[in-house]
Order: sequence, then C-alpha cells, then structure tokens
Amino acid sequence: MQHVAGENPRAQTTALAMSTTAFTVCFAVWTIFAIIGIEIRSELGLTETQFGLLVGTPILTGSLIRVILGIWADRYGGRAIFTLTMLVSAVATYLLTYATTYPQMLLAALGVGVAGGSFSVGVAYVSRWYPPEKQGVALGIFGAGNVGAAVTKFFAPMVMVAFGWHTVAEVWAAAMVVMALVFYFTTNDDPVLVERRRKGEKPTSTLMELEPLKNIQVWRFSLYYFFVFGAFVALSLWLPQYLIHVYGVDIRFAGIIAAFFSIPASLFRAYGGHLSDVYGARRVMYWTFAVSLVATFILSYPPTDYVIQSDNGPLAFHAEMGVIGFTVTVFILGFFMALGKAAVFKHIPVYYPGNVGAVGGLVGMIGGLGGFILPILFGVLLDQTGLWTSCFMLLFVIVVVSFVWMHVSIRQMEHAAEGKATEELPAFAELQGLKKAEVKPATGESVLTDWRPDDPAFWEQKGRRIAKRNLWLSIPALLLSFAIWQVWSVVVAKLPLVGYQFTTDQLFWLAALPGISGATLRIFYSFMVPIFGGRLWTTLTTWSLVIPAIGIGYAVQNPDTPYFIFLLLALFCGFGGGNFASSMSNISFFFPKTEKGNAAALNAGLGNLGVSVVQFVVPLVITAGIFGKLGGNPAMVATAAGEAPLWLQNAGFIFVPFIIVTAFANWFGMNDIASAKASFADQAVIFRRRH
Repeated sequence: MQHVAGENPRAQTTALAMSTTAFTVCFAVWTIFAIIGIEIRSELGLTETQFGLLVGTPILTGSLIRVILGIWADRYGGRAIFTLTMLVSAVATYLLTYATTYPQMLLAALGVGVAGGSFSVGVAYVSRWYPPEKQGVALGIFGAGNVGAAVTKFFAPMVMVAFGWHTVAEVWAAAMVVMALVFYFTTNDDPVLVERRRKGEKPTSTLMELEPLKNIQVWRFSLYYFFVFGAFVALSLWLPQYLIHVYGVDIRFAGIIAAFFSIPASLFRAYGGHLSDVYGARRVMYWTFAVSLVATFILSYPPTDYVIQSDNGPLAFHAEMGVIGFTVTVFILGFFMALGKAAVFKHIPVYYPGNVGAVGGLVGMIGGLGGFILPILFGVLLDQTGLWTSCFMLLFVIVVVSFVWMHVSIRQMEHAAEGKATEELPAFAELQGLKKAEVKPATGESVLTDWRPDDPAFWEQKGRRIAKRNLWLSIPALLLSFAIWQVWSVVVAKLPLVGYQFTTDQLFWLAALPGISGATLRIFYSFMVPIFGGRLWTTLTTWSLVIPAIGIGYAVQNPDTPYFIFLLLALFCGFGGGNFASSMSNISFFFPKTEKGNAAALNAGLGNLGVSVVQFVVPLVITAGIFGKLGGNPAMVATAAGEAPLWLQNAGFIFVPFIIVTAFANWFGMNDIASAKASFADQAVIFRRRH
C-alpha cells in the first residue's frame, strides 16, 4: 500500500475523523430524496416508476463519477478533491428549491449525486495515512459515514413537516458548505502526495490507473458491493414509502423505523473492518451472504391468505410479517451489510495497493449503480406485480448469485493451492498471472492444508488441540439438531389442548414424518462434508434448524393453521436427524485411528442429550411467557385447577438464540480439512463395489 511510515498520529486521526464527518454529511445529502421525494411525488403526481427514477438519479451520478474522482484523488490529493466535491453538490442541492417540473428535478438531482462520489475520494485519501494492517479498521470507520442516511431519516421528516421540503434542501446545502470549509482548513495533504511533490515525481497516468480493471476479480468484488452497498442505498431510499404503504405509519415514524436499518448498516462498518483485519475479509463475506440469504428470503414473503378445501369445509390461514418482526429482520440485514461493506474494501488495498483510487472507484461505482438501478427496478416490479415485497425477492436472487460465484471462486483457488492442475477446473481469469504467494492464502486460516493426525509428533504438537476444539464445537450443534428433531413429538401431543381439531391418523403422521425425513436426509448428508467442507456444512445445517424452530413458534399460535403447514414443519424437523450423519463424518476426519471411536462416542453421546433437553426444558418453558410480547399470546387450556395459559410457541422459540450462537461459533471456531474434500462423483465409487 502506498503510505508513508512514521507519520504524525495526530494528523492521521484528524484526517480520519474529518473525512468520516464529511462523508456523513455527503451521505445525508446524497439520500435526501428518500424523504423530500415523498412530498415532491405528491406535488408532481409521479408514478412509482417516475419516483424510483427521481430518487435513483443522484445515486446514478454519484456512482458514475466515482471512478474519475478516485483517479483524481490519487493524482491530485484527496483533500482538494473532497472539498470541491462537497461545494459542487451543495450548490446543486440549493438549486432544488427552484425546480418546479419533473425534468428540472431530475437535472438538479444529477448535481446532488456528486456528493455520492465522495466515497472513492475518501477511500483513496484515508488509506494513504495507514499501513496495511490498520487499513481495515480505518476504512471501516470512514465507511461508517453511511450513517448520514440515518441522519436524514431522523431529522429531515421533522423539518419537512414543520417547514416544508424546500427548507430541508436549504439547510442540508448550508451544512455541506460549512463542512467543506471546515474539512479543507483542518486537514493536510496526504503523505504520499506530499512525498511525491517533494521528489518532483509525476502522478501515475490515467491509463495505468485503469489497468487493474481488466481483472475479473475486480468485477467480482464489484458484484459483492452491488449488494452490500447498492442494496443498502436502495433500501434506505425505498423503506420510508414501503413502511407508509405496507404498515400505514406516518412519515416521521417511517423514518425512525427505516433508521433501524440505516444505522447498523453504517455504524457497524467499523466493526466489520476490525473483523476483516482479525479474521480475514473472506470469512466476513461468507457470513454476510449467508445471513442475507435468510433475511431476504423471510422479507420477500408477501402477506398471504390460504384457503384449503377439506371434507369439513374450507380452512383459512393468513401469514404476514408484523412491523416488529420486520424491524428486527431489517436491523439484522443492515448489520451484516455493514460487515460486508468493510470486508469488500479490505480486499482492495491488499490486492491493488497502487491503484486504490481507480479500483475502489470502480467497485464503488458498481455498488452505487446498485443504489440507482435497484429503486427503479423496485418501482417497476411493484407496478407490474403489485407486491411490495417484490423488492426483497430481487435482492434474494442477487445474494444467491453473489454467494455462489464467491464460493466457486474460492474453492477453485483452494484446489490451485493444493497443487491440482488448473486445466481440471473451471476457468477464472483472476487466477491467471497470480504469484503462488497470492494464491496460497486463498485457503484462509480456517482451512487446514497440513493435517496428519496419525503422525504422533504432529498430533501432540498441534493436532490434538485443533481436533478437540472442533469436537466441542460440533457437540452443541448436534445436541440442538437432536432437540429440534425430537421437539415435534412434544408439540404434536399438545396440539389438541390448544384447539387443533386433528384426527388421530393426522397426529400420527405428524409425529412420524420427522423420523422419515431425518433418516432419508442422512443418506445425502453423509456425502456433504467432503463436498462443502465440514465447517461450512456444519454452519449451514445449524442455521437450517432456525426454519422449523421459528415455524413451530408461529404455526401453533393460530388454530386455523392448515394441516399441510404442520406437515411441512414436521418434514423440516428432519433436518436435525440428517445432521447426525454429516456431524459424525466431519469429526472422524480430525482424529487418529486410535481415537476415532472415543471422539465419535463423545460427539454422538453428548449430542443425543438433545432428546433429554427437550424432555426437561420444553415442559417448563411452555408454561411461562419468557419472551413477553415478542413471543405472542398464550392459549388458555383447561386444567384440574381451572384454565391456565400455555405458550406452546416457546417450544420452538426457546432454541432460536442457541441455534444462532452455535452457528456463529461453528463458523468462527471450526476448521475445514483440505485433504478431506471430494466431489460426489469421487465418493460415489462406493456404489460400484460389490464387497
């Protein structure tokens, strides 16, 4: 990374603090249409698509200009370019108050968008003040300026309700001018620019700055940022009107709820930088995509009324996420988006130390384009489908594509690091021309490339400690798997008490299905560890337990829930039974032949305690409202002493926090063994053996 060692810590701190503050103001201005756009839409009578184009136009400008501003920051210094960027966007924001037609609004919005280009300027400027081992945290702190979106959501509605949207534009423009002046007169030119001027060196040519953009790896990083940043911007703009239309709240309350997404998606970016420095950016990206996959899937489910035609007449069932559940889910999504944003930009100074401005500008541009394109697509999807949740359906697809591309790329580099011929693997341009030192770390700290448990010296020196850690992390995951597998039997026995009119045959099938699905899944799960790696598969299967746990919690609260919903939940409980096969397979790879039996016994024996946990814990928790209002209302059941409350939903909800903690522990604490990986075709040879 281009930086000058031994710089004044005070100057570093000032540069970082002022850059972060300036970026916060820029981001507040950049997302101003999320609030004032609602009143402008009413004044001009805009359609959803026109409104999406209006709020997305500043994002377009801020995205497209990032590459050139990043290059200018590398060439002429971030201090001057940052100041100029703020002044230009301040003028455009003030001119909004003179626009009276839709085309005029779009023209002014183009100028407002210049504020969004400040990101690539700040990345280039801040990164030059810090050595590589501190850049993750520094850039994470700078990126926390995204909280400017929350500033706008908190304060702009109050100003707009009191004085009108024109005053919002005037106040935000004035704040930008003040910030530009404060920034310029309190900061210094970055050390690299000062050193270059001292030596009389010419800056790198624009053509050379753009050279790394030929690498497909840059475009892969850009796709990641398209989601973690582009979707963040898009949702920051979209959520206020989403909340107004879906939940019927006013603009002030909508802004506050939307801030529950914007704040974690901004402030925790610094924490994401810290995690990227400590654990590696790749590991953080895995967590980001895994959790985002679950969150966007949940959010994409529209309010639905089911009507089942049965012999006893139609059965009606309504499924819809409430405002509390929505707020909690978007908070979690925002938190992991923040981690992902920091992780993406942790990669750039490491891979492209001399081209941070250009590469960061391109990645930022693609991410920013997401903030422009996605609101338009949200509007188009809403116009075409009439479903407000269609925006989250689109985000789910983007996460799936990003996750798959990332995992395939990483697995390919892991194979290359193991010495396998690249001709046997899918082509990825990013692997071409890389030095071995760059390829080998692709396995990450979590992958054990040297694993010899049957070597006594290796085992005593490091093998035993690693194996035992993986064993003791595997046991609680397996215990929870058995608990979810067996909890259904307790739930089924209580269903008649809380008002479900199922026949004896129906209850029998509900009790039997988890055993059937669990036994069947064990066949397939046995092959998964060598394909995906024990760490990833254990984490994913632990997360899968959340589906039946939460599903049980909601399904048992409404006696009108259709029977087929319970059939599905019964099948999903079989996830826990299937986990046994992959858990035992994974642990066997870690121990020498002389200790495999003991390790397997501990894993299976203690894991089986999940059955006892269900028998002991569930009868206690269903008699107490331990989750308060979040857990829902109890059912009143008849007892010898009269009616008593029964929170049957707690039988599922009680395991959710433990599943989440265990899944995190599995990901951060467990290991994959590089030599224990094989495709299904490699493993299928067992079916060709007759003896």
